[in-house]
Amino acid sequence: MDKEKNTEAVSEENIYCLNGRVPVKKAIPFGLQHVLAMFVSNLAPVLIVCSAAFVRGSENHLSPAEITQLLQCAMFAAGIGTCLQLYPVWKIGSRLPIVMGVSFTFLGSLLMICTNPELGYEGMVGAVIAGGIFEGLVGMSAKYWKRFLTPVVSACVVIAIGLSLLSVGMDSWGGGNGAEDFGAWYHLLVGFFTLVVCLAARYLLKGVYKNLNVLVGLVCGYLLSIVFTVAGIAPMVDFSGITKTIEQVGVFSLPKLVFFTSHKPVFDLGAFFTIAIVFLVSAAETTGATTAVCTGALGRDIKMEELQGSLAVDGFSSAISGCFGCLPLTSFSQNIGLVTMTGVINRFTILMGALILILASLFPPLGAFFNSLPQAVLGGCTVMMFGSIMYEGIKMLKECVFDDRTMIIVSLAFCIGVGLTQTSGNFFSAFPKEVGDIFNGNAVAGVFVVSLILSLCLPKKKTTDL
Repeated sequence: MDKEKNTEAVSEENIYCLNGRVPVKKAIPFGLQHVLAMFVSNLAPVLIVCSAAFVRGSENHLSPAEITQLLQCAMFAAGIGTCLQLYPVWKIGSRLPIVMGVSFTFLGSLLMICTNPELGYEGMVGAVIAGGIFEGLVGMSAKYWKRFLTPVVSACVVIAIGLSLLSVGMDSWGGGNGAEDFGAWYHLLVGFFTLVVCLAARYLLKGVYKNLNVLVGLVCGYLLSIVFTVAGIAPMVDFSGITKTIEQVGVFSLPKLVFFTSHKPVFDLGAFFTIAIVFLVSAAETTGATTAVCTGALGRDIKMEELQGSLAVDGFSSAISGCFGCLPLTSFSQNIGLVTMTGVINRFTILMGALILILASLFPPLGAFFNSLPQAVLGGCTVMMFGSIMYEGIKMLKECVFDDRTMIIVSLAFCIGVGLTQTSGNFFSAFPKEVGDIFNGNAVAGVFVVSLILSLCLPKKKTTDL
């Protein structure tokens, strides 16, 4: 079957093809599956950063209503970014089944900027806009530096993405990072139940419906959580957020550009340099994720125009997100895992998910409803998806030449890159704080830098015999 053929016919079978229309009633549930897989992760960084941010020149924080509006903007920006990936404007977009969302990679640097009263939230927004434009320009010039990203470097980055997400999945399964009742029996039970339903649906459902297994797991896990809550067994679902959202924002609300609020962005050179290096790391993550889509879902190598377009969206959509006062975007690895696992690569289908995100941003209570999905339910689904990303990286590595050079690159990249995330203290305490913020908790950054340096420096052929 030619997965990239162009067809005018509307058919269910097109769900496994990149192009072509799928009946809307079939496309919507598959698109919704993507939204539910990334919804909470898309909003969590906004809550973390914006709750801690100072208003510039003061020690005041953003109001709850303002933070609610930023959550709305995060959904809107993610939807717009996904649309650009699927259906490019000029050279901005890859035409690949990639879902965009707010990135966790930037948390350390953004918190450092926004908690500085001299910069505050306004300084952070300015840095996001400038940094996004910077990455977009870097992405469009990819043909000049792509040769440095050898197959072994790309494979290492993809594996590192999978590895870095494993703890995220297990944290969700346990009830969410920082939850007071983390590891409680009801979180573990609901997560396990959700995982079993996902696996059962994968094997029991027929045809295209078997690829809705994640959505089936999410719905069943959510229903079990509601039963636990209503029966007074465990407080797993909180619908109060919907009421609060209606009180603070209303039923319908348009996302607001930050330029028309009291928090106009401030452009600071130091803040830009702080975040610019993280945008380069994000570019490496996006390169790995885009490569994983091509190899895992399409069965071929990535094309230069796809890489350029994907990175351009990564950067410029981050700048758009900043214009709405929100955080940078990146390709969501959990959705890459969903694509490679299910084989559902149709752009129109994933467009339905992007439109659902945009719709949710216009109706804040709808977003609040999606946000009520318990972490344990997400964890039960995501552990399987995250593992599939690592699997694709291993398949990419299998295509590399296994010699001393490859062994040294891979072993040192993971030993150093992943090892930095497991140290008991700040490994880079003798360096500027920004260095530690980038590498100490980010396996992808460490693996990328080490594998790239070794790939450039090590001779391609052994010069002496041992």
